[in-house]
Amino acid sequence: MNRRPPHADELRVLLKLVTEKDTAIVVPLLARSGITALACSDAASLATEMSRGVGTMVIAEELLDDPGFGPVLSWLQSQPPWSDLPVVIAARSDLESQAITQAIERLGNVTVLERPMRVSTFVSTVRSALAARRRQYQLRSTLDGLREADQRKTEFLATLAHELRNPLAPVRTALTIVSSQQVEPEKLRGLYAMMDRQVTHMVRLIDDLMEVSRISQGKITLRTATIALDGVVRDAVEVCRPLFAASNQTLFLDLPPTPCHVQGDAVRLTQVITNLLNNASKFTPPEGHIRVSMHSDDRFVRVEITDSGIGIPQDMLEAVFGMFVQIRGNARGEQAGLGVGLTLARGLVELHGGRVGVSSPGVDAGTTVTVELPLIPAPVLANTPSSTADEFNVGQGHRILVVDDNRDAADSLGQLFAAMGAEVSVAYGGKVALDHMATALPSIAFIDIGMPDMDGYELAARIRSVEAFSSVVLVALTGWGQAADRERILSSGFEHHLIKPADFQQLTRLLQLLT
Repeated sequence: MNRRPPHADELRVLLKLVTEKDTAIVVPLLARSGITALACSDAASLATEMSRGVGTMVIAEELLDDPGFGPVLSWLQSQPPWSDLPVVIAARSDLESQAITQAIERLGNVTVLERPMRVSTFVSTVRSALAARRRQYQLRSTLDGLREADQRKTEFLATLAHELRNPLAPVRTALTIVSSQQVEPEKLRGLYAMMDRQVTHMVRLIDDLMEVSRISQGKITLRTATIALDGVVRDAVEVCRPLFAASNQTLFLDLPPTPCHVQGDAVRLTQVITNLLNNASKFTPPEGHIRVSMHSDDRFVRVEITDSGIGIPQDMLEAVFGMFVQIRGNARGEQAGLGVGLTLARGLVELHGGRVGVSSPGVDAGTTVTVELPLIPAPVLANTPSSTADEFNVGQGHRILVVDDNRDAADSLGQLFAAMGAEVSVAYGGKVALDHMATALPSIAFIDIGMPDMDGYELAARIRSVEAFSSVVLVALTGWGQAADRERILSSGFEHHLIKPADFQQLTRLLQLLT
């Protein structure tokens, strides 16, 4: 959140005393206490200086009767909600004068000191007034930050709605085509491929949002190992090559001949580089170029991603890492994203003990994002046998029960498991699931958590309470993915926890594990 400190003029003391001699004494007196004071010749000049900035105002009582005091009073009465300027009145000996009484009523935040004043009393009063004024500026800064954050959040929610509608539109169109006419197999495969791409995009949007939330709450757990960072970069580049090809963008890859190793989570770091490459492509015009280079010194390895895109204004170089910040520009494509890529990348890299920086010469001058990670010595390689597990027909031999009150979700998942060779049954609620299990015992049950008649937690408890069901492996397949959700799920009788929508590779690996 942006914090705007007060500038020097906003903490100065404006003076209008009775005589120039009084002013000549007070200004250096305050200066010796580290307080900047400015003497004003009359009420008009006082009003002018107030509009330029003021910390507190010290005026003689006589000024209240000055015909030119009107603009000063108007300024005080039109202050913004955060402001309540402290006013110190140097009064004549009669503290109960009508002018003082009226001043207190009209001016608001008034302190009255009777002349002649003790020096210590006067200085401490001015210090207190300035301290109160600083707190007002802090409130102003907080309000400005809240307004800015609210504006960003509003823009973000509008962008989120737009980004989710984009992939939904072609999916709905494809479903209309498939359901309303006979479609040739080749065209059908194209429609299915398109729907898969769009659903994958929606899942990525939601996953990015959830990841940022988990990072901010400290709920991300890294599965670290010694990895070659150049391999991570190559994997990310391969993921993004179709994006570059679609825009006829040229990619230059400059990696060192010797691998650079880091202690990290390969999946998470691939996610970081992929996000940054997606950003580079997104904000680079067609036929532009993107360069990925890597170099190291004795302590760190750095990956630099440089594009020839729209660039970043200098005043936004740090702000781009904010959660709801987006750079306004000609981002290509209909799916410009949510603007959380840099937030996510920085959070994941910092979890690895590294840092992410961004630089840009300015608008339309391209951008360079640098990922820096601690370098570690290369490991001693050992020969390990390659996996010979059969990746086809992994469902064979499994009796699978799918439990979900969403009929479309349950039926489609059941069809997928059947295509993988499993014997499948489907139940649209917890009570029906118990009836299924009593007649045909499954080996694995994939269970939704949020069901209305009997939620997944209660169903798991019922299953675990029956000795005859003890051999059934329970897998929670749910949209609840926070660390607390996972902990509750795994302590409720489930052996595994998958986040909706689980992809084919996740399901394949799990069935292989349970074979």
